[in-house]
Amino acid sequence: MDLFEDPPAQPGNQPEYTVSELSGAVKRVIEGEFGLVRVRGEVGRVSRPASGHLYFDLKDDRSVIAAISWKGQVAKMQTRPEEGMEVVATGRMTTFPGQSKYQLIVEDVAPAGAGALMAMLEKRRAALQAEGLFDPARKKPIPFLPGVIGVVTSPSGAVIRDILHRLRDRFPRRVLIWPVAVQGQACAPEVAAAIRGFNALPEGGAIPRPDLIIVARGGGSLEDLWGFNEEIVVRAAAASAIPLISAVGHETDTTLIDFASDRRAPTPTAAAEMAVPVRLELLAAVDGLGARIGTATVRGLGLRGQRLRDLSRALPRPETLTGTAAQRFDTAVQRLGGALGMAVARKRAAFEARGAGLRPEALRGLIARRGDRLEAQGARLLAALARRQERAVAAQDNWASRLAPALARLLARASGDIAVGRGRLDLLGQRLDAAPGRRLAQLAERLEATDRMRLTLGYRETLKRGYAVVRGDGAVVTGKADAERAAVLEIEFSDGRLVVGGGPAKPARGRKAGGPDQGSLF
Repeated sequence: MDLFEDPPAQPGNQPEYTVSELSGAVKRVIEGEFGLVRVRGEVGRVSRPASGHLYFDLKDDRSVIAAISWKGQVAKMQTRPEEGMEVVATGRMTTFPGQSKYQLIVEDVAPAGAGALMAMLEKRRAALQAEGLFDPARKKPIPFLPGVIGVVTSPSGAVIRDILHRLRDRFPRRVLIWPVAVQGQACAPEVAAAIRGFNALPEGGAIPRPDLIIVARGGGSLEDLWGFNEEIVVRAAAASAIPLISAVGHETDTTLIDFASDRRAPTPTAAAEMAVPVRLELLAAVDGLGARIGTATVRGLGLRGQRLRDLSRALPRPETLTGTAAQRFDTAVQRLGGALGMAVARKRAAFEARGAGLRPEALRGLIARRGDRLEAQGARLLAALARRQERAVAAQDNWASRLAPALARLLARASGDIAVGRGRLDLLGQRLDAAPGRRLAQLAERLEATDRMRLTLGYRETLKRGYAVVRGDGAVVTGKADAERAAVLEIEFSDGRLVVGGGPAKPARGRKAGGPDQGSLF
């Protein structure tokens, strides 16, 4: 031992913990002391990964607590925490040993009073308005008399009964009801899905597409109507291609869907009144318009008849208007006879003047001149035919002189081709004569090889290796039972066959009456 080495440290009375033991002890202390707590604070950083869990911070002016809600707890929350909200979170304290920190497992989140809800609502309204979802230019006109009305509401409340009763009193229309939850966690996704579902119906399908949509709910507190303030509902209402009337709550209640809808009704009953006119009032208006049309028609006909009679008194008599024209017609008829006679006389004088120049001598001279011209043209035609025939004969002689050498060259080329073909034919004949011999030799070699393989693989070669074939009554025996049943056994070896007696083996107890005991080889 080294004299200068420090002595080993003596163990003290303090117990030793592993890291996991210490972390577990801290976890038990915190969870035991803070089993269920309610914490008020401002929501800080919010994160929701693909797993569906929700991570966020709760903070005040001096401290921060990490909070987490599991996927199942998030689905049950009435209010989702958003950054900047002041909330009261209910949950259990625990630790996360992997990072040496404590955190709050939040089971429920509630806004810290109506002021927080209103602040969050105003913040959301400003953000959606900045996107242009509340722009009046985007709103569509409500149809005057829709054929089909889609109603998005609860099927069991008094709202749908009031709407149907009001529509039946004013102007009965076909109504399609899309049942949804109008309160709670499922309210917002179901209302948004109903609006999108009505818009997705095809024109002329089995289910008629509504011409108007009414989203309705009765009155309630701010928390009860909160589902209609969710962003998913507002965006679905703004994107609806079908005109939409919002009738959520009473006249004093205002939700964000009221800003995105094409028209807001103070109550569900008022929404039904906006949707359709009063049928009796329309009938009365039509009757009044019909009566006014009849009265106006009679009055108009009377005024126009009186006007016609007044104008007819100012017109002259028909005889006065046609008298002058009739007189001019009679005068023209009287002058027509003499004018026709004078015209015929002038035409006849002109004809006689021209006919005087057409004498037989002039006609014969014309014929003679035309005959001389025809003979001259015939002579020129014969000369042209003779020249053309001479040129054709010369061209024919030229082609004939060129044809003989070309024919000789063609015959010489054909003779060369025949010689080459004859040589190829002789070569193919020699190969054809030799082919059967080569084929027979190949087949003979294959036959000998096959026979050698047959002998090698045959059972006689196996017999030479020490095996034997047993036959019983002429058939091959492969088992003991078959050998015992056979009367005669024949054993074949590689060098011959041996016949022995068959039958079942029996104990040697003497001989029976009737013959000696044969025994058994087996």
